[in-house]
Amino acid sequence: MQGYENLDATGLSDLVKKGEVSALELLEQAITRTEQLNPQLNAIVQTFYDDAKNRLQQGEAQKGPFAGVPFLVKDLISTVEGTATTGSCKILEHCIEPADSELVRRMRKAGLVIFGKTNTPEFGIMGITEPQFRGAARNPWDLSLTPGGSSGGAGAAVAARIVPMAHGGDGGGSIRIPSSHCGLVGLLPSRGRNPIGPDIGEAWGGFAREHVLTRSVRDSAKMLDCLSGPDIGALYTAPSVGYGFYDACEEPARQLRIAYTKDALYGADNHPDCIKAVEQTVSLLQELGHEVVEARPEFDRHTLAKAYFQIVSAWVAWEIEYSARKAERPLRSGDYELTSWVMGLVGWKNSAALLADAMDTCHQASRLMGEFHQKYDLLLTSTTARPPAEIGELYPSGKDEFAMKILKALPFKGLLNKALDSLAEEALSATPNTQLFNQTGQPALSLPLFENAAGLPIGIQFAAEFGNEWTLYNIAAQLEKARPWRDRKPSILAEG
Repeated sequence: MQGYENLDATGLSDLVKKGEVSALELLEQAITRTEQLNPQLNAIVQTFYDDAKNRLQQGEAQKGPFAGVPFLVKDLISTVEGTATTGSCKILEHCIEPADSELVRRMRKAGLVIFGKTNTPEFGIMGITEPQFRGAARNPWDLSLTPGGSSGGAGAAVAARIVPMAHGGDGGGSIRIPSSHCGLVGLLPSRGRNPIGPDIGEAWGGFAREHVLTRSVRDSAKMLDCLSGPDIGALYTAPSVGYGFYDACEEPARQLRIAYTKDALYGADNHPDCIKAVEQTVSLLQELGHEVVEARPEFDRHTLAKAYFQIVSAWVAWEIEYSARKAERPLRSGDYELTSWVMGLVGWKNSAALLADAMDTCHQASRLMGEFHQKYDLLLTSTTARPPAEIGELYPSGKDEFAMKILKALPFKGLLNKALDSLAEEALSATPNTQLFNQTGQPALSLPLFENAAGLPIGIQFAAEFGNEWTLYNIAAQLEKARPWRDRKPSILAEG
């Protein structure tokens, strides 16, 4: 098992299929690594080892593309039978799910062995993973830094080689941000590509989509083949492509016309490390024969960012009410983090007409990006605008908390709307490049192509037109071959 941490999920499953190792041996290795590394990382917040072993003894996980591969599910949206789905909201810790969600069913059908759940901020709101209930998850490249969020626990667990890939969800960058900070591959699928039922029809108005964080491009593509397609009663679905996404990794690379920008999409500026990563990617793409043009879509960033928070706040208000009903408790502000409650107040105080206006703003952005992709196959940006921040650095400061406490005590609509404007201007300064594609429904992919002088990963993001994950995987496989990252390991493993 010395090779466990060097193989991706496809490689580990190949060993199982050849009979060179058993699924139980892989699970035991994942459990051992969890017990060794998780006390430092706080990446995994629930474990159910016995259930995983019992399922193996009953013959599960013996077939499928990922037969026998240990796996972790994010503690948000998707449900795992017999466990709580808390979203790091403490009042939900004893609400046990009666069944797997459709996505989890497909994961099991693919052969994955689910043995735990990963850390997330409350309701997945922040781009960091520092919930009051669970405590902060830490980055295996430097334990003083955040792994990002909201799939920060998943990112930390995969980067630390506890598992070769893990489930994540992305409502504003929550797969791509931790992929960037942890040196992983992270896809935001097209809206409607993967199922989200049966308990809900959509999350955050269709902003939030689920997939996986991986160490290889082929694992991400093969997993999309396993997960994609509508479930029963789906509200909508992404267009069928008629062929496998894994095939994109095997096909010769197509020559593409790629737009790039060194600007921050919803922020004031990009860190020099992130700009350098874009410049180096442009050079690499040109060497590989692609046409690369400096261009970006023109839009009012404040209006789009405000629309984003307007819609998210409405959904947070709903999530608060839903969680109270599920826990069979009266609605009490003390049961929720201050940030969650204040966002809920914005959602409760604003009108349905304002929500519809925010949705229309997003729909117009979808049209804008559709036109943009008539000229360019892909748009290239840095995934984030900053390298990973220190734990606590991006958490609301004392001044911010004081302001939120005033809003909580005096929830006047005018004050709340000023807070919404402030969010649109300031809250995305470190992570301003991901939300646009949640709003437009497009797929976007973060790749761990570069690192800064401190040895920290700096992710590069490609966005494609709606429904075109194939092109993302096609170029990603080419870049992975040209500038491989598989042998880079975080400091927590070097120290071990």
